[in-house]
Amino acid sequence: MFLSDLEKNKVARISNILDGEFSINAKLREVGFAEGDEVEIIAYGPVAKTPICVRLNRTMIALRPNEAKYIEVEL
Repeated sequence: MFLSDLEKNKVARISNILDGEFSINAKLREVGFAEGDEVEIIAYGPVAKTPICVRLNRTMIALRPNEAKYIEVEL
């Protein structure tokens, strides 16, 4: 499952970060995403569910849905 498919308020663990367009893998890792980290979707933005507010460990991060689709998670 991908982070973009995770239901709100469900906690998951990152299993993989895919390498996609524009070196998205490197950008996500710079922000702090890594395999084994806990993630949870806290809220969605008001327009078309954009951005996605994600709790990564103890930090809140805003992601675009097209960025979240590169993060594989396990419940």
